Amino acid sequence: MHIHHLNCGCMCPIGGALFDGFSERWTARLVCHCLLIETNEGLVLVDTGFGMRDVRSPYSRLSPFFVHFNNVQFDRKYTAIAQIEAMGFSKNDVRHIILTHLDFDHAGGLEDFPEATVHVMQTEKDAAEDRHGFVTTGRYRPQQWDKVKKWKYYAAGGEPWLGFEAVRDLEGLPPEILLIPLRGHTRGHAGVAIETSEGWLLNAGDAYFYRHEMDAENRHCTPGLQAYQWLMEVDREARLHNQDRLHALANDRTQSVRLFCSHDAIEFKAFAEQQTEQKFSNF
Repeated sequence: MHIHHLNCGCMCPIGGALFDGFSERWTARLVCHCLLIETNEGLVLVDTGFGMRDVRSPYSRLSPFFVHFNNVQFDRKYTAIAQIEAMGFSKNDVRHIILTHLDFDHAGGLEDFPEATVHVMQTEKDAAEDRHGFVTTGRYRPQQWDKVKKWKYYAAGGEPWLGFEAVRDLEGLPPEILLIPLRGHTRGHAGVAIETSEGWLLNAGDAYFYRHEMDAENRHCTPGLQAYQWLMEVDREARLHNQDRLHALANDRTQSVRLFCSHDAIEFKAFAEQQTEQKFSNF
C-alpha cells in the first residue's frame, strides 16, 4: 500500500491563533486531513473533505451558519477529486471511501466518486438520518450523500486493537485497514487505523482537534477549538474518555503508532513533508 496525505478543505475562522495556535493575523488556518491509499483493490479514500458540488453551490448544500463560522474557502484545488486527477487517476479508480463520520466537512466529496462503496458505522448513519436541532441539522447534510449508491455499515465490537474496540474485515478492503469506534464527537464517530511497514497510522478524525492535546505533559487546546468541540459533541464523557485513551496511546513508547486529527494544519504539514521526503528517497 502507498498512502498519500491530502488536504481536502481550507477553513479560516476569525480568531487566528485563538483557533490554530500559530496564525499572526485575524484568521486561522484549519485543514481537512484526508488519506488516499493505493491498494490492490483500487484506491481507498479516508474521508473526503468538501466536494465539487460544495465548491460550485455551497449554500444549496451546507448550513450558512457553519459556512460563515468556519469561513470555508471554496476552491477546486482543495477537493479530493482534483488532487486525485492531478496524480493521473480518475474518479472511478476510487473503489472505497471510509468515513470517520458524516459531518459536512468530511463527507462533502462522496458524490464525486459514484462507483465507490462508502463504509461507515451504522450508528453514524442512523444519527445522520435522525436530524433534529440546530447543530444536528447543520452538521449532517443529506444533499452531500443522498446519491450514494453503495453503503456498508458496521457495528462496534470485534477483536481489540491496542486496547480499543476494532472493526476488522471491512468488506472489500485489505485486512490492514480497521475501523476504531471513538464515540463522543458524534454518535458513530470512528478512527481509521492502517498497518504500514513503519507501524500503525491512525486517523483519529475529530476525536481531538489540536496537536497539543496529545502532548505528554502540559496538554492543552486553544480556546477556539475547545469551544468548537463543546459545541459539536454529543457525549462529553465518551469524548474525553477517548481523548485520554488516544493520549495514552500517543505517548506509549512500546507501541509504534503515529496518529493525527482532521483539522490541525501543523500536523498535516508534518505528515505531508514526511510523505514528500519518502517519495524522493525512493526516487
